[in-house]
Amino acid sequence: MKEITANEVQHLIDQGKKLNLIDVREVDEVQAGHIPDVMHIPLGLLEFRLHELNKNESYIMVCRSGARSGRATQLLEDNGFDASNMAGGMLAWEGKVQI
Repeated sequence: MKEITANEVQHLIDQGKKLNLIDVREVDEVQAGHIPDVMHIPLGLLEFRLHELNKNESYIMVCRSGARSGRATQLLEDNGFDASNMAGGMLAWEGKVQI
């Protein structure tokens, strides 16, 4: 499974790169604070919403600590998507947070 650090994600955002970030935390967790412009798909719903994603795009999966997003990354990879897990999740995120 591919991983990317929170600092690497922040650096790409600072460079103006368009990233496809998917936050797989629960609704209340996302409402408490999330990376701006992130797509929210709770982990339990991800397999049912794969049709919303594009296999020609790359995705970075985000959760609180990296465990759920790791499972999400594996699910996407198993279904033919290019996905990376943001290691450390929001606990490692030092960038801007939107509430």
